Order: sequence, then C-alpha cells, then structure tokens
Amino acid sequence: MRSRNPVFSRRGFSRDNGYAGFNAAPQAGGPAVATQANPYAQGTQGNPYAQPAGNPYAQNPYAQQDQQFGAPPQAPPAAGRMTMDDVVIRTGSTLGLLVVTAALAWALLPVDDANIGRSYGIGIGAALIGMVLALVQSFKRKASPALILSYAAFEGVFLGVVSSVVDNRIADGAAMQAVIGTMAVFAGVLIAYKAGWIRVNRRFYGFVMAGGPGAVFLMMVNMLFAVFGGGDGLGFRSGALGVVFGIVGIILGACFLALDFKQVEDGLAYGAPREEAWLAAFGLTLTLVWIYLEFLRLIAILNSND
Repeated sequence: MRSRNPVFSRRGFSRDNGYAGFNAAPQAGGPAVATQANPYAQGTQGNPYAQPAGNPYAQNPYAQQDQQFGAPPQAPPAAGRMTMDDVVIRTGSTLGLLVVTAALAWALLPVDDANIGRSYGIGIGAALIGMVLALVQSFKRKASPALILSYAAFEGVFLGVVSSVVDNRIADGAAMQAVIGTMAVFAGVLIAYKAGWIRVNRRFYGFVMAGGPGAVFLMMVNMLFAVFGGGDGLGFRSGALGVVFGIVGIILGACFLALDFKQVEDGLAYGAPREEAWLAAFGLTLTLVWIYLEFLRLIAILNSND
C-alpha cells in the first residue's frame, strides 16, 4: 500500500515494504542494480510496471495470448520505458519554466517601499496556488505534465518575489549565493550517491520520513505563534536557533535528493513507463526549491545579525 502523504510520498515507497528497492531482482531485460527489492516488482509484489495479466503498460498485442498458453509474459517495448534522457529533459523543462517565471517576477514586481505590499501579496498568492497544484499532483496516481508545469510557473513567481525582497532589502547577492549553494548540494549528493557513500535503505528512508514532516510541523507551529503572538514566533527564523534550523533544513533537503536519485535509478532499472519521468522531475523540483529556500533564509538570518 503506497503512502498517501501528499508532500513526502515518492513513487516506490510503501507502508508494507518500506522503501522500494529492498528484496527482489530487476525485471528481465532491465539493467542489474545493487538493490534488494524492485519498486516496480509485479505479481505478489504489487509492481505496476511488470507484465503479469492486467499490466496496463504492456503494448504487445500477443501478451494475453502468450499467458493463455502458459508462456511467460513479455516485457514492454523499450520505446515505452523511461530513460535518463526523459528524466533530464523533463526536469530541465520544469526547472527552466520555474527560472523564467522567477526572473519575470523579479523584473516586473518591484519591492521598493511603494510596491512591496502588492508584490509580496502576489508572491504569496502564487505560492498558495503552487502548493495546491503540488498537492493535487501528489494525490494523483499518474503524472500530469500540465499540473507539474503549472506548479513550476507559480512557484517561480513566488521565488522571484521572495528572492528580490531578500536580495534588495536584506543581503545584496543573497539570491546568487542561494543558487550556488543549491547547485553545490545537488552536485555533492549526486557524487556521493553514485560513489556509494550514501546508501538509501530502510533506515535512511525512515530517518528522512521522520525528519521531513517534523520540520514542516515546526515551521507551521512557528508561523502560528508569529501570526497570533507577534514577533518571530518560536524564534526559528532568527538568531542562533534560526541558523541551526536552516542548516538542518538543508541537510534534510540533501537527504530528499538522495531519495529522488533512488527513485530515478529504480525506475530505470525496473522498466518504469516513460510518464514516470515527469514524476521524477516533479520530485527533484520540489526538493531543489526546498533547498534553495533554506539557503535563502539562512543567508538572510546571517546578514540580519550583522
């Protein structure tokens, strides 16, 4: 049974079997990987991508006839499987749209004293719309490119406004520093993952799934205290506690990147359908936005204490 958590669930995670990738071999015809379970395993494993009867991704018109005669089901044609090029292209498209709308928001929504209220209001509205779109996509069983790209567009508007506010009113150059920091974390986690220094197993998955919702819960509580009690709430956005919380947020984001890489690796190894590349792009975009915002917030805290 898949997790229904709209924010932290990923394809391949299950409540019954932990993280996908732990106890089975890859499909016939797929590359071998050093994992113990196939997130796309079928039959008793519940794999939506393998080929027993009722496989929604099998394109072979003779697959049913083969099964009637007791022959093993055939794998889906290679043309219908997700490839690394599919993941790269869709992730690039999603992030590219986000960057374009962020740049437009930065240029068209000034944050001077006369306009900051209107611009910030538009940014917050865009963030709320993006959050709703992300939740809708998270609850859908299949990827919707329109939803994912719409999320990227609205999230880009929010990032453009908040980046402009921090860069122009708190810390000059903060946005570029946050971008460089995000890119460094992405590259570092990718290298560590490919080198085997990071092993995504059940313990790792459990740690991240406990830490992620916990961090979001603390942010929500801090926001409620700030709204109803005034000031900075519980202090998670300023001072030494804010710095510690920001570093923890970046570390959690790096851990989510490792889960995203595992999702892509399993999808390639076990013959995921091509549309799964949109879900991989969606997950990577969510994680990179998280890391960027944590860097931006950390930079703002450090500069506000000067």
